[in-house]
Amino acid sequence: MNQPAGTPVVRLNEPRRRYEILVDEQRAGLTAFRDRDRQRVFFHTEVDDAYAGQGLASILVEQALNDVRAAGKRIVPVCPYVAKFLKKHDEYADITDPVTPEILQWLDAQLAQR
Repeated sequence: MNQPAGTPVVRLNEPRRRYEILVDEQRAGLTAFRDRDRQRVFFHTEVDDAYAGQGLASILVEQALNDVRAAGKRIVPVCPYVAKFLKKHDEYADITDPVTPEILQWLDAQLAQR
């Protein structure tokens, strides 16, 4: 199915452990994660300056969280943007786990292995 020009498309980039949002096949932003058992720990979200102010971060995070739900996983919102999004969207409360010192320590160790 062809997308109309300019329609944002979100896709999972599993090898890079992130969801990407594309506009006209150009990556406009991403939200990065690491998986910890059944938890998907989101730690960074960004949208390129050229695409700022178009609501792309919200589209990206919403579709990423829907994918997490569909995969039977849980959300851990270390990323401030994801945490802010979740405060406005309590429909994800049932699959959201708190950010704990243990998770932060685990994430630091994961990111140090890049």
